[in-house]
Amino acid sequence: MFSSYGTVTADRLHIARFCPGLLLSIGIALVAWQLGRWWPLIGGPVFGVVLGVLVRNLASLPDACLPGIHFTGKQVLQFSIVALGFGLSLTQVVDTGMTALSVTLVTLVVAFITAWLLGRLLDIPSRLTTLIGVGTAICGGSAIAATTPIIRADEAETVFAISTIFLFNLIAVLVFPALGHLMSMSDQSFGLWAGTAINDTSSVVAAGYTYSQAAGDYGTIVKLTRATLIIPVCLGLIVFEAGRRKREHGGNFSLRGVIPWFIAWFAVASAIRTLGWIPAAWHGAIHATAVFLIIVALSAIGLSADLRGMARTGIRPVALGLGVWVAVTVSSLVVQKMAGAL
Repeated sequence: MFSSYGTVTADRLHIARFCPGLLLSIGIALVAWQLGRWWPLIGGPVFGVVLGVLVRNLASLPDACLPGIHFTGKQVLQFSIVALGFGLSLTQVVDTGMTALSVTLVTLVVAFITAWLLGRLLDIPSRLTTLIGVGTAICGGSAIAATTPIIRADEAETVFAISTIFLFNLIAVLVFPALGHLMSMSDQSFGLWAGTAINDTSSVVAAGYTYSQAAGDYGTIVKLTRATLIIPVCLGLIVFEAGRRKREHGGNFSLRGVIPWFIAWFAVASAIRTLGWIPAAWHGAIHATAVFLIIVALSAIGLSADLRGMARTGIRPVALGLGVWVAVTVSSLVVQKMAGAL
């Protein structure tokens, strides 16, 4: 009996170690969430990262917060990815049609090839290159959040990637509608362009509905379709990482031992949503929960980031993000032109 009591007490002490850092991350996330509601163009995840970085670098964090911050930046991030899966229905791919899917797939390939080439040319660390490439190709912060634990990126790389993606989201919202009118694009063509070339969903919505109601509607559907590609991309990265670790450390290849639990459950969650087993009335609450968990995790990642380390990286990652974003933007227009949709 006393042994059992001692085990329970030890478990409570173990959990209690995480509370200060977890509560700090949640507090920052609540502020970031509200700021994101006031300024949706920036969004809660970006505010969470920025506030976390500011707190880390302007205040002296107690050592008691560190275990909880590490737990939140890793474990809560994984839980958020599973929750995100409940918001992705694979039927969206069919609904958008083959033209939208072909443009999306081409821009995806272009993004990864450009990121790889520029990453080597600019001598940028491979993990940061991957994060910027995935964030530009798929869905910004959500894709970066899903990829970070797979490739074992550190906090500074994650923060830098999200900041870079946000910069070009903002530019796109400001210039895309004007460029669309300059090129006399139809509502559907502009929606397809915005949905495939702008990273974050809120930015796609902002640019699309600035252009027209129809462009906003179609662009949002295309963007959600693009987000579903996070599943095959993550699986591909898992296989790539397994091969790399095998070459570096030896041993037998075991895909079962490499697939992270949260990616498997992410796929299960998406399948459940696709099969229609989740009541429509729950969709909004589930999406809001997933977004808040991402904000909490990214706040913790911001709390772990070192500005001095980011400063040493310099301007090269921004140049990489610019190059990948321009390549995706242009390739989307080229494919539409070749398909006769522009």
